[in-house]
Amino acid sequence: MKPRPATVVLPNPHLPEADWADRFELALNGKGLTAIEAAERSLGNSPSWVSGLLALRNRLVSVVGLKTEAPSPGKYGLIGPFPVLSQNDDEVVLGFNDAHLDFRIVVDVRAGSAVNQIVGMTTLIRRHSTLGRVYLAAVMPFHKVIVPTMLAGAAGRQG
Repeated sequence: MKPRPATVVLPNPHLPEADWADRFELALNGKGLTAIEAAERSLGNSPSWVSGLLALRNRLVSVVGLKTEAPSPGKYGLIGPFPVLSQNDDEVVLGFNDAHLDFRIVVDVRAGSAVNQIVGMTTLIRRHSTLGRVYLAAVMPFHKVIVPTMLAGAAGRQG
């Protein structure tokens, strides 16, 4: 099954000041995947083309002083390049704040039916400036491809 867009409502408790958000969901056959496992499978082991785009992004944004290296681990470490801010079996919150914007990625799992579960990935953004708005507009075409690709990894890519 392919990830599909889903509704997200603002404000969101994980980033109450967010002014932009999107969400994708994936129905998985079977049950038992925790949010931590889903986040590790989705975000912990990027396909090489995603890693290549991130390296290109880092070269381009270094010119304007944006972060280009993985930030310090969060309270619960890192999953891929993202600090883990909170976690439980049903939900993991990752992200950090930067000069141009703050962002959070929320990976959650819930029962979908008697035989499957739904894995969701929500992206929350709070833009601080014109640079944040320009940056988000520039990465949006990539984001719309990368996030569903990464979420699809929850179905089987091991992190």
